[in-house]
Amino acid sequence: MLKLLEFNEINKRDLIIELQRREEVEQSKVIDIVTEILSKVKNEGDKALINFTKEFDKVELKDLEVSQKELEECFNKVEEEFIKALQEAKINIEDYHKKQKQSGFIITKEMGVYLGQKISPLENVGVYVPGGTAAYPSSVLMNVIPAKVAGVNEIIMLTPPDKNGGINPYIGVAAKIVGVNKIYKVGGAQAIGALAYGTETIKKVDKIVGPGNIFVAIAKKLVFGNVDIDMIAGPSEILIIADEKSNPKFIAADLMSQAEHDELASSILVTTSKKLYEGVVKELEIQIKNLEREKVIRKSLECFGKTIICNDIKECIDISNLIAPEHLELMVDNPMEYLGEVKNAGSIFLGRYCPEPVGDYFGGTNHVLPTNGTARFFSPLSVDSFIKKSSFIYYSKEAIEKNGDRIITLANREGLTAHANSVKVRLE
Repeated sequence: MLKLLEFNEINKRDLIIELQRREEVEQSKVIDIVTEILSKVKNEGDKALINFTKEFDKVELKDLEVSQKELEECFNKVEEEFIKALQEAKINIEDYHKKQKQSGFIITKEMGVYLGQKISPLENVGVYVPGGTAAYPSSVLMNVIPAKVAGVNEIIMLTPPDKNGGINPYIGVAAKIVGVNKIYKVGGAQAIGALAYGTETIKKVDKIVGPGNIFVAIAKKLVFGNVDIDMIAGPSEILIIADEKSNPKFIAADLMSQAEHDELASSILVTTSKKLYEGVVKELEIQIKNLEREKVIRKSLECFGKTIICNDIKECIDISNLIAPEHLELMVDNPMEYLGEVKNAGSIFLGRYCPEPVGDYFGGTNHVLPTNGTARFFSPLSVDSFIKKSSFIYYSKEAIEKNGDRIITLANREGLTAHANSVKVRLE
């Protein structure tokens, strides 16, 4: 199931192109559909949301907002064990993200001159959470908690209704635990339109975050600029760097943990040992038979599962930096020694006992990560994603008199005489 490549046989350009093409679907058709949906939401508001919910979700809604009573009933539908695990995960995620908080600064240059930077949270944020079989309560925690830590005043959540007109109870519980202000039963591209433009019921937000299918992803791309978004997420991916001492059972399990997401998911093993590769292939066939999403996993591994044999760990890391994976596992002795050599990765998992699901659910790091090679220039979702920075500067009368001529010289050199004049009148 894992195509074997030797390090010196790899055409690096072809490898990257193949991975980036994973999400190439009939995007032109999707764009046309999403554009029409967004237009109707913008022009018709709540009416469009209700009509699209009836058309796509087969549910007729009277009220878009989830009531407090509905939210409280969610707690009666989930296991106590789930609630406790969610609460512990919340603590871990909060502790990690609190360390990301920034402070402004002031610099005094000379008498009568100071300048600095002011940090402000966004006013309101919209979080989209898929429902149905792709319902991920962990995404509620990962998207809402850093916004809360940043100090966002209002967080609203949109999630599709279930067939009975309610919401997924696990999502409801997660939203209540992290303190979402309001929840609405709206899914798909129409939900993104509601958050971007506002309707009679749903308030326009400053930023939209959260995962979704291709229609949601395209909608976020189209409304960007009218509002901010977190990122355009592509298919999930994992890259595991492993030495000959690694356990093939662990590696097989970790590769499949990503492959089960999507047939387009990419699972790559980069190792110094061909023997290890052979052991992993055997383990894949043993373990896959016990997994619910066997068909998806098998298809994903057949299409985008690869093993690359390298001469040493340095070559392994070079390949990883080229691919810039969403998730990188370093299954080697003393992994901290190699951390500095990793240039491009969304999240890095160190050692043989730290599989990717630790970060997905519980460890504290954020699981909203750059995909499709964008870890070369994008970062995980963080407190920084929910703040904005304003610069400020103060000049006294004495300071403008001292430095005004220099400012005038620079403005005149650029031919902007009105700029120069605004300083000149203060010197007269």
